[in-house]
Amino acid sequence: MVNVGIIGAGRIGKVHTQGIITGVRNAKIKTIADPFMNDDTAAWIHSMDSSIEVTKDYKEILADEEIDAVIICSSTDTHSPLSVEAIKAGKHVFCEKPIDHDIDKIKEVIDALKESNVKYQVGFNRRFDHNFKAVKDAVVAGKIGDPHIIKITSRDPEPPSPAYVAVSGGMFLDMTIHDFDMVRFLAGCDATEVYVQSAVLVDKGIGEAGDVDTAVITLKMENGAIAVIDNSRKAVYGYDQRAEVFGSGGMVATRNDSLSTAVISNADGVTGEKPLYFFLERYMDSFREEMNQFIGAIENDTDTPLGVMDGLKPVLMGLAAKKSVEEHRPVAISEIMM
Repeated sequence: MVNVGIIGAGRIGKVHTQGIITGVRNAKIKTIADPFMNDDTAAWIHSMDSSIEVTKDYKEILADEEIDAVIICSSTDTHSPLSVEAIKAGKHVFCEKPIDHDIDKIKEVIDALKESNVKYQVGFNRRFDHNFKAVKDAVVAGKIGDPHIIKITSRDPEPPSPAYVAVSGGMFLDMTIHDFDMVRFLAGCDATEVYVQSAVLVDKGIGEAGDVDTAVITLKMENGAIAVIDNSRKAVYGYDQRAEVFGSGGMVATRNDSLSTAVISNADGVTGEKPLYFFLERYMDSFREEMNQFIGAIENDTDTPLGVMDGLKPVLMGLAAKKSVEEHRPVAISEIMM
């Protein structure tokens, strides 16, 4: 049994708490820390498992010799420093994306890991989704030949507030970062160049906060494939999450998940279910599976499925995308590493 401590009891912290309790093998939550821990949050935690300890001080988790692994679910600006502290404390680390928006701070985590034997995994949960895994498996099995074109559609059901946008790192480092990871996952290689066409079409307040809400991103991949990502902050019909890989020997594509696959055909037309509306409905199983694989890597002393370099590269792609918008040109990933 792997004893874990969770740092951060906000939305994603609660997702992982629920996921571990309801479907993660050989893991036990010992303590949850949050500087804003209050009676309501503690009551929710104890409704899930009355034995979980709660605290406002994350250092209690790092000092607890019974805790084997730390799950970092706190605000983005704390991810890299908490990672370094946890690594130095000898704890295995699962860190929600992104590790940081600052490349130098991610390098500090990389350096800390070089001096340690702990496991480190980054939380790009969509790799563990049943649909995207099926697409990846078809590509790896050679069923579509060599990949030529990869298409990712990722559209949220409603936009975040401009206040959130202002502190989130912007769409490319907050939302599209998942799609950058998915492109790498499906292509089986890294991107070399990013080019963005973007606009503010959903909420002018997002533009006033210095961000965009609509974008089409093209990427050149190391294997020669071309990738296209289209993003919108508002799809009125639900959470639109699709992927397609077209290759020399065929194509594999996945549709949206919905409550049912029933289609009604009558005199009024042909209608079916809308996509699931929220990311928790769509991806809860993937959150459980990524944690199962993290715990499995600890128990079996194997590599985690997404290491620290998998956390760095989507950030490089996001920074290249921001530079492309600012300078209205394609940006090589090598420019960001300079």
